[in-house]
Amino acid sequence: MSITHEVINQAPPRVDLNEYLINPALTEAVKRYDAQWAADHLSEVGSLVGRADFQRDAELANTNPPVFSSHDRWGNRVDAVDFHPAYHRIIGAAVAHGAHTSCWADPRPGAHVARAATFMLFAQVEPGHACPMSMTHAVVPSLRLQPELADVWLPRVYSRAYDPELRDPATKPSAIFGMAMTEKQGGSDVRANTTHAVDAGAGTYRLTGHKWFCSAPQSDAFLVLAQAPGGLSCFLVPRVLPGGTRNVFRIQRLKDKLGNRSNASSEIELDGTVGWLVGEEGRGVRTIIEMVGQTRLDCVLGSAAGMRQAVAEAAWHTRHRSAFGALLIDQPAMTAVIADLQLEAEAATWTALRLAAAYDSDDDESIAFRRLATAVAKYWVCKRGPNHAYEALECLGGNGYTEAFPLARRYREQPVMAIWEGSGNVIALDVLRAMAREPQSVEAVDREITSALGAYAAFDAHVAATRALLARAAADPAAAPALARRVVEALALALQGAVVIREAPTAVADGFVSARIGDDRSLEYGALDPALDLAAIAARA
Repeated sequence: MSITHEVINQAPPRVDLNEYLINPALTEAVKRYDAQWAADHLSEVGSLVGRADFQRDAELANTNPPVFSSHDRWGNRVDAVDFHPAYHRIIGAAVAHGAHTSCWADPRPGAHVARAATFMLFAQVEPGHACPMSMTHAVVPSLRLQPELADVWLPRVYSRAYDPELRDPATKPSAIFGMAMTEKQGGSDVRANTTHAVDAGAGTYRLTGHKWFCSAPQSDAFLVLAQAPGGLSCFLVPRVLPGGTRNVFRIQRLKDKLGNRSNASSEIELDGTVGWLVGEEGRGVRTIIEMVGQTRLDCVLGSAAGMRQAVAEAAWHTRHRSAFGALLIDQPAMTAVIADLQLEAEAATWTALRLAAAYDSDDDESIAFRRLATAVAKYWVCKRGPNHAYEALECLGGNGYTEAFPLARRYREQPVMAIWEGSGNVIALDVLRAMAREPQSVEAVDREITSALGAYAAFDAHVAATRALLARAAADPAAAPALARRVVEALALALQGAVVIREAPTAVADGFVSARIGDDRSLEYGALDPALDLAAIAARA
């Protein structure tokens, strides 16, 4: 064989690694936030998602995206969405390991943290299936508002079985949920919805309208917003009615998305579609808001998981490839890039699990903290994802830009978490709303931030500047929206800094404060102070 055909100086496949055990930020946060009891389970998941066959399934699910068929070959309307078997294997494994609802089905201290870590491990390798996993998880608080519906659906939502067939809910051991809120004329302004609901008696309504985004249309049931006589209301809409009759649920098309290719997103038409009221008429936003909060948390989890995949792949490549006489990772410029990428991933991971821990308690402090902190983290962590993925991709050089490696897919995936469940301005304005209407949420976040004062002068100065900015916004509510993004960014960095300073190793805390808050911070990854312990930080990748 010609010597030019011998493959040398290429990284081996990054497979058959335990993605939990080799992720120190995740393992440390799980232990810190009362979920160490789940370590064996998480190690099992980490081994599963690290396997070569699981990673191959992730590739197949994305290179063979779902296909929509409006009619069968005999002309019957079926509104079917067909997936590659790899997708079903992945989502089946995620359900079997409780990535969807384990914290609700088996509540205990640390349950939300354990579920968050499970979700992150699966989303790290294949993020598209995480959408229906997130919605199935998030639907639980809303369903609990309607006990007669909860009695029917929650046992199926809690199930560890996965059955993708659409049929009479009474004959199924499990259920996956989706949601349909936005419409083409309103988008995030759901109060502009025109879908209407008419009371049909016996607790049912008939819904008619068009939804611009319906996530996971193959699901068993959905939460849908529609205008009832009493105002905007929330309804449970199943694909199949009791007794086995198909509900009117016409899929118009699947969205052709930049990323998130394995997941089906659709436009749907409802025409006299049967739905059951969830909560009170006219209080649809309040009914579904807890679901929105839970899915926003999962956006943070998904973005953090994506950062972990990105930096781990970049670190793997640089530890196995040489250039100019040395391994890439040992060359100072690359060490700094990997270390900086790891700082971002660490801060996202610690913040995500701190948030998850706040959902493990329903005391007043936890509720107040998560009300504001979830929105703040959703804005910041999700917005940091795309550029992080790009920088990691660049570490692989030309390989990173090809679809044969996972980082091109990750680069296309990361923006969806920033857009879904409220894009940047929507979230920033929601933060202002929470500050004005729920001042206890500001106090709770401030207490979290205060807990880390005194360790770093730069952090203390940032906290003082953040408090001044909050006071400025509060003093002039009419002018506050112009400051919204500045307010949220300042809060996010203060929150991340507090968690990292308190919980992460000293090298990571030093690096984060210097790189994100200090006067010498840079606009690009890798421009770190060489006096930092960059090798120790990079080693955690």
